[in-house]
Amino acid sequence: MTESHLWNWISSPLSISALFISSVFVLYGFLLKPKRNSIRRHDRTVSTVTSDVGSVNITGDTVADVIVVGAGVAGSALAYTLGKDKRRVHVIERDLSEPDRIVGELLQPGGYLKLLELGIEDCVEGIDAQRVYGYGLFKDGKRIRLAYPLEKFHEDVSGRSFHNGRFIQRMREKAASLPNVQLEQGTVLSLLEENGTIKGVRYKNKAGEEQTAFAALTIVCDGCFSNLRRSLCNPQVEVPSCFVGLVLENCNLPYANHGHVVLADPSPILMYPISSTEVRCLVDVPGQKLPSIANGEMKKYLKTVVAPQMPHEVYDSFIAAVDKGNIKSMPNRSMPASPYPTPGALLMGDAFNMRHPLTGGGMTVALSDIVVLRNLLRPLRDLSDGASLCKYLESFYTLRKPVAATINTLANALYQVFCSSDNEAKNEMREACFDYLGLGGMCTSGPVALLSGLNPRPLTLVCHFFAVAVYGVIRLLIPFPSPKRIWLGAKLILGASGIIFPIIKAEGVRQMFFPATVPAYYRAPPVKGETKCS
Repeated sequence: MTESHLWNWISSPLSISALFISSVFVLYGFLLKPKRNSIRRHDRTVSTVTSDVGSVNITGDTVADVIVVGAGVAGSALAYTLGKDKRRVHVIERDLSEPDRIVGELLQPGGYLKLLELGIEDCVEGIDAQRVYGYGLFKDGKRIRLAYPLEKFHEDVSGRSFHNGRFIQRMREKAASLPNVQLEQGTVLSLLEENGTIKGVRYKNKAGEEQTAFAALTIVCDGCFSNLRRSLCNPQVEVPSCFVGLVLENCNLPYANHGHVVLADPSPILMYPISSTEVRCLVDVPGQKLPSIANGEMKKYLKTVVAPQMPHEVYDSFIAAVDKGNIKSMPNRSMPASPYPTPGALLMGDAFNMRHPLTGGGMTVALSDIVVLRNLLRPLRDLSDGASLCKYLESFYTLRKPVAATINTLANALYQVFCSSDNEAKNEMREACFDYLGLGGMCTSGPVALLSGLNPRPLTLVCHFFAVAVYGVIRLLIPFPSPKRIWLGAKLILGASGIIFPIIKAEGVRQMFFPATVPAYYRAPPVKGETKCS
């Protein structure tokens, strides 16, 4: 029986089973009360804020409408967006020199659409950015090409890959070009609070002088290592793995203008072009302990464990990059959004929400969040009533959820599926996922549309995830089911459930699947007299 015949035979029950499993879980979540820390302040919020910030007596008018802490991708894009809406924005960034990072270099097509919506698409021009049209997937000598479903979009729409630092510098220049946006180098030390409302920040400027800055709204975008997030959310940071990054020079990838994912042992390897002559290679190493770079253990690991699993087209370039020795590493963090709604302050970007960077969805989530926040703030000219603004902006956490949660869930679940394991059921799920993506039709276009941010729908994600699991079970039962294979199939379904359901629970079932049932979804812009922040 061919793969196409097999798929035709199972497609109907496959869809039904996936919908049934997901619907049961969603219905269960719908009946639950919303998570307290999703949109309601904990009893500990006030004590948490006041323990981490200084108290200050503030008189006079605020200097800016909005303070933005951090000028990375999220902070720079946000500053330009709010500045374009005629708001006075004060951006404080620890280091305004060009960053040198090994992530934040691949923008999915869905993220590029957000650049267009914000009017900052020109920031990918003049930095030797490369267009990306899909992915190549490799496993045990097999390879498949997955194209982004771009047929319905303008020809300019595609993914983009680039040097992260070049992109950020263009964004900063764009923001600073507005006369009402002040971009300053400084280190924010704390938030300033008065009677439970954030009024601004205390910071050291470039000269080392301690200063204060005040604004009606302070938005914290100081990245994955944020030292301010504990005042504004309940951070539950996990570090499932680390990336080891290299730059391959003059490397001919198997698929030009594509990202590449190698399902290696023990975990995936990523490659994508970041300029016309350079390819970024990211080797995932599970856990938080890496082989030492200093004593040569890392070079040995890359040459003996990783290199033999690389596609033959890139092997020589990979070995040359290892020998060159410019090896960098960084921890891969994930953190569901769990905010404490706080008058006068808001979290954005990686300071607020992180997912495994396997799928390159971080910038798409951040830019999508900025679009949501911009649309919420546009009807408001006066942001000075922190309490009523806080209550209104609770809707931000609900409105962002379908897009953000879909990308977050896909990234964290796919990473677990793509890692090798001693568990036979997990390895069957990994094999089924690879083959499912190679079936073509909706089995390819559906997951890739999710991955690219072009169709971020939570229920579609759940259906495809369980479609992979059911597909794996049927593969086990054909042509002759045996008790061992039936038991393995049951463990596969249980394993799949054990991967995705905890992630969905952390994201918030009701907000993810039924945002319209959350009261904050319908919050209207504040009017005078509203002063309570629930």
